[in-house]
Amino acid sequence: MPRYLVLWEVDQTKIPANPKDRGAGWAALMNIVRQDRERGINKDWGAFLVENAGYTVYEGSELDVMKAFQQYVPFVKFKAHPIASESQVNELIKGLTG
Repeated sequence: MPRYLVLWEVDQTKIPANPKDRGAGWAALMNIVRQDRERGINKDWGAFLVENAGYTVYEGSELDVMKAFQQYVPFVKFKAHPIASESQVNELIKGLTG
């Protein structure tokens, strides 16, 4: 199953100034993160301290990942990188070295 390292960043223009409103927004986003984890598409998630950004490791088809991203629009921006496993890299090396 394809895996993707996704770097995410909250759109600063969408963050409310009021702390209670900001907390409610984060709670809503974290609920979506939990749902993605429960569906099995989100394999790991983390936030970079004080950056309003972080990473996620998604596992699924391209369509599954695209659908997951759309849940966060317009509040979060993404950069996605397909990743290869250790065994895939070893298979590449084997092919290169014969």
